[in-house]
Amino acid sequence: MLKSLKIIILFLLLCAAGYYAVVRYVQQISLALPERIYTVPSGSSAAQLCQRWQQQQLLSTAECLSLKLYLKLHPAEATVQQGVFRLDNQHTLLQVLALFRSGKEAQFSLTLIDGETLQQSLERIQRAPYLQQDIRSAAEVLQLLQWPAEWGEKPVNSEALLYPDTYYYTANSKVSALVMRAQRALLIELEQAWQQRQDNLPLQNRYQLLILASIIEKESSYPPEKTLVASVFINRLRKNMRLQTDPTVIYGLDNFNGNITRADLSNPHPYNTYRHHGLPPGPISLVGRASLQAVAKPAETELFYFVSKGDGTHQFSSTLEQHNRAVKKYILGAKL
Repeated sequence: MLKSLKIIILFLLLCAAGYYAVVRYVQQISLALPERIYTVPSGSSAAQLCQRWQQQQLLSTAECLSLKLYLKLHPAEATVQQGVFRLDNQHTLLQVLALFRSGKEAQFSLTLIDGETLQQSLERIQRAPYLQQDIRSAAEVLQLLQWPAEWGEKPVNSEALLYPDTYYYTANSKVSALVMRAQRALLIELEQAWQQRQDNLPLQNRYQLLILASIIEKESSYPPEKTLVASVFINRLRKNMRLQTDPTVIYGLDNFNGNITRADLSNPHPYNTYRHHGLPPGPISLVGRASLQAVAKPAETELFYFVSKGDGTHQFSSTLEQHNRAVKKYILGAKL
């Protein structure tokens, strides 16, 4: 009886030692996958992945056999989830499999930039990795827009209807889903600006606020000046003066070569604010929060003109005489 008990105890000790040895061995198996981003196909298992890595000579036969035994002892760790995963701090086989089991897929980012056109945004989106490209045209972007009925007529084009921000997504996300997120963000920001607007602005609706904000976006990238630029255009609208802003002229040209000419300023296209009074028929770029807020709350000034100083800032003027002197100084280089 005593002898049998000793045999049983010895057997259990050997089993425990074997179990510990297997676990310890598998825990120490290193795995250096050549890809930082790794795709786990549908229907994969930990054992199947190990076999693939063995075929790629990343693991040995003994290591995969040890893993199979380990998984028999730990069946909950035998499954993995399909997806695209980012390998950062996973240096062992078990760490890699734990990541795949967790389902924590890699996050990718896409940044839409204020001041760029929708076409530029679409080109940026089309270059983004791991996205399902189910949207390729501005018309398709417009079809997704959920413009609130109480805001009035839906815009006739999709320019500026994406909010410039950084958007995160997982592999195989659809462009349409990302576009709808950017549209919802824009509608929220636009509504907030509209609700916070000053009284008696010469703007009839939210879309006009967006149009003017897009002009501010293109005219000034220096945040402290945006409310001053907005005040110039608001003052001009109140006086029924033409806005005479170069970015609107450029937007309506088919083949702008980088140098605006007198012929460009005379071009009768509908966005040319040198030829037409009031706002252009639509926005000209993506619009950030600062420009929306600048239009909603412009500085209270008597300014009607501004000219670039060449350093990213502008010289503002109240009269045409002051403006002409500023043009001579900053554009023509005359000493005054």
